[in-house]
Amino acid sequence: MQRTLLAEMAIKFCCFSQEPINDMDTWGESIENLLCSKSGQMAFQEFLKSEYSEENILFWLACEEYKKITSVPEMISMANQIYTEFVQTESPRQVNIDSGTRTKITNNISEPNLNSFDTAQKMIFSLMARDCYPRFLKSDIYQAIRQGKR
Repeated sequence: MQRTLLAEMAIKFCCFSQEPINDMDTWGESIENLLCSKSGQMAFQEFLKSEYSEENILFWLACEEYKKITSVPEMISMANQIYTEFVQTESPRQVNIDSGTRTKITNNISEPNLNSFDTAQKMIFSLMARDCYPRFLKSDIYQAIRQGKR
C-alpha cells in the first residue's frame, strides 16, 4: 500500500472520527479494547478490507447489534438479514464457520432467538483475535494511524 494512502487513512481516523482517538493507545493491549472503540472498529475494518476479510468484523458487529433487539418481528427480520448476508452457503459475505454451526443456524433460522448466532460469532471473534488482530498491530495501517496521533 502506498505511503500517501496510509497517510490519508491516518488523517481520516484522527481528524474525521466520530469520537476522539485518545483511546488508541489501548488498542494494542487487546482486541476487546480495539473493538470497544468506534475508531478502532473503523481502523480494523479498513485493515480487514485490505486483506479481503472485512466480512469478519461486519458479521461480528451485526451480531452485537442483533443481541440488542427487543422485539420479535425485528429479531426475525435481522436474523434473516444476517443469515442471508453472512451465513448462508454462497452468501455475498460468507464467514468462515464450521459446517455444523452453519447447519444448526440454517435449521433454526425460522425460529431465531437472541443466541442464534452466538457460536458463530465466538468462532469469528476467535479467528480475528488469533489471526487478524496480531497482523493488524504490525500493519502499515495501524502504524500510520499511530504516527498520525503523535
